[in-house]
Amino acid sequence: MGLREEKKQASRTAIADAALRLFLTRGFDRVTVAEVAAEAHVSVNTVFNYFPTKEDLFFDRQAEIVRRLADIVERREPGEPAVTAVRRAFLTRLHENDPTLGLHEGMVHFWRTAEDSPALQARLRLINEQTEAALAESLSRASKAPPGDAFVLAATAAIAGIDRALHTEIRRRLLSGDDPAEIRAALTELAAKAFDTAASGLAGYPQSSPL
Repeated sequence: MGLREEKKQASRTAIADAALRLFLTRGFDRVTVAEVAAEAHVSVNTVFNYFPTKEDLFFDRQAEIVRRLADIVERREPGEPAVTAVRRAFLTRLHENDPTLGLHEGMVHFWRTAEDSPALQARLRLINEQTEAALAESLSRASKAPPGDAFVLAATAAIAGIDRALHTEIRRRLLSGDDPAEIRAALTELAAKAFDTAASGLAGYPQSSPL
């Protein structure tokens, strides 16, 4: 990454951090983009240059989230079933306490803020839809199936559904006040069971090697 790109990334991060401070303090719906700009010491136009919508400021890593399952499928080991690759990746993240899981007490306020905002709930649904669409596209290419193939859509629903349910369970337990270590232990068992159940029906799928 060149110096120009580093500066742009630093500016983007600073704006997102300023926005999150305000959102967590006052609530997402009570903060304006103009107030975010003032907090970050930039113009409103600069904020919109980096974040087209206010929701993008809250979910500033959504592009990475949307591509996560599709990227796992495309980077899986030769001959490895898609569901096995997603299972392995999720359990690895749990074992390594990957911060993208949000499995720590500091995320409680973040998810409470999201739950209190209809706009953020709508964005979460959109992110889930886009995640499934990206996964379906990757599975379609890997299995050489046409767009909209019924089995591709079924496989996508099974894999993405389990992944979404596991992340939802993490949030539910965090908001209920459960200890992160206990959540991690419970999710390890739940994830293994859920993905293994799906693997029994998706063994060997897709047949082709990663892209």
